[in-house]
Amino acid sequence: MKSKRAGPPPDGGYGWVVVVSAFFIMGLTTAVLKNFGVFFLDIQSHFGVQTSTASWVTSTTIALFHLGAPVASALTLRFSQRVVIMVGGLLSASGMLLASLDLGLPWLYLTMGVLQGTGISFAWIPANSMVNHYFVRWRPIAYAVASSGECVFAVVFSPFFQWLIEMYSWQGALLIVGGLQLNLCVCGALMRPMETTQGSIQETKDGPEGSAALLRPKRRAIFQCTLLRKPELVLYILFAVLAATGFFIPPLFLVPFASSVGMDKYWPASLLSVLALADLAGRLICGWVANMGLLRNLQLLTMVATLVGVVLLLLPVSHNYWAILFFTSLYGFLFGCVVAVHVTALVDIVTLEGFDSGLGMLMLFRSIGGFMGPPAAGWLVDETNDYSYAFYLSGLCLISSAVFVVLVDCLLQRRKAKEADGHQVVGQLEGWDT
Repeated sequence: MKSKRAGPPPDGGYGWVVVVSAFFIMGLTTAVLKNFGVFFLDIQSHFGVQTSTASWVTSTTIALFHLGAPVASALTLRFSQRVVIMVGGLLSASGMLLASLDLGLPWLYLTMGVLQGTGISFAWIPANSMVNHYFVRWRPIAYAVASSGECVFAVVFSPFFQWLIEMYSWQGALLIVGGLQLNLCVCGALMRPMETTQGSIQETKDGPEGSAALLRPKRRAIFQCTLLRKPELVLYILFAVLAATGFFIPPLFLVPFASSVGMDKYWPASLLSVLALADLAGRLICGWVANMGLLRNLQLLTMVATLVGVVLLLLPVSHNYWAILFFTSLYGFLFGCVVAVHVTALVDIVTLEGFDSGLGMLMLFRSIGGFMGPPAAGWLVDETNDYSYAFYLSGLCLISSAVFVVLVDCLLQRRKAKEADGHQVVGQLEGWDT
C-alpha cells in the first residue's frame, strides 16, 4: 500500500528502512556482477575460447545494466520504484537460472548478459532513486550506507562463489546465485513510494532547509530528455563514459592477473574480498566527508578519480602478492570514494527534480564505456599475453575522465556566480523602487 505522506522528504524514519532495503539490493545486483571474475576462467576453459571472447559475457551484462537505465527510470515515473524493483528481481533470477542450463556461449550472452543486466538495472536504478528522494540533509551518508551493500556482499560472495564452483561446478553455482537473487522481490516490496504533491523542487546544496523537496505529481512526471541541453550534464556524461571504460576492467581481470603470476586459486579470490572491504571503507568515509561539506562533491570526485587512475597504473608493476594486495586495497578504497559521491553529485547538476531522468541518461551513455572496456582490455591481453595492459588502459581512462569533472565544476560555479549577481541586481532595483 502506498504511503499517504506528502511534503518534504522525511530525512529519516521509514527512510532508513528504504536504506536497508537498498543495501540488500546493491548486494544482490552489483556485488554479483563484480564477482563475475570468479567464473571467468572456468567459463573460458569450458568453452575453449580466447579471453576477449569470454569477456563479452560480462560486457553484455554491463551494457544492458546501463542501457536499461532509461527504461527503468521511465517505468519508475510511470508506475513506482516498488514495481520496477520486483520485476528486476525476477529478470535477474531468471537470467542466472537459465544460464545454469549451459546451452552454449551465445546462451550465456542472452541469459547472464541480457536478462541479468536488465534485471540489475531495473533493481538498481529505482533503489538509488528511493534513497535520494527520501533524504536531503543526510543524503550523502544514506547513499553511502546503501551502496556499501555492494561491498559487504562482495566480501562474502568472492570465497562463497569459489566454494560453490568447486562443490557444484560453475553451472550449479549460477543456479544457486539465481535463487538468492529472488530476494530482490522481497526488498522491492519494502520500498514504500512517497506520495507526490503539487509543486516543484528547489534545492540548494548547502541548505536543506531551503529545499522544499516536493515531488512532482505522478501524472506530470515524465522522462526529461531536455536535460541534455545542459552542457554540464553532457560533460558529466563524458566523464561517466571514460570512467566506466576503466571501472569494470580491474574486478574482471584481477583474479586472472594474480593467477598468471603464480598464485594459488584461493589467494586471487581473496583479493576480491580485500577489494570489497576497502571499497566499503571508502564509501562510508567519503560519504561522511561529503556530508561535512568541506569540499564540493565535484571537487572531491576529481581528486579520487585521478588518484584511482594512478593506483591502477601502479598495480601491475610488482608481481609480489603483498604489493598487489596493497595496491588492490588502495584501489578499492578510492573506487569506493568515487561511487559514494558520483551519483549524489548528479543532483548538483540536474537538481532532485530531474534526478530520475538524469540518472537514466547518465547510465545509458555510460554503457558505451562499460560495453567496450572489458573487450578492449581482453584484446590487449590477447595481443601482449600480459594482463598488466588491462590495468594500464583502466588507469589512463580514469585519469582522463577527471578532466571532464573539472570542467563541470567550473561551469556550475560560473553559473552560480551569475545567478548571485542577478539576484544582487534585482535586490538593488527593488531597493531603489522603495
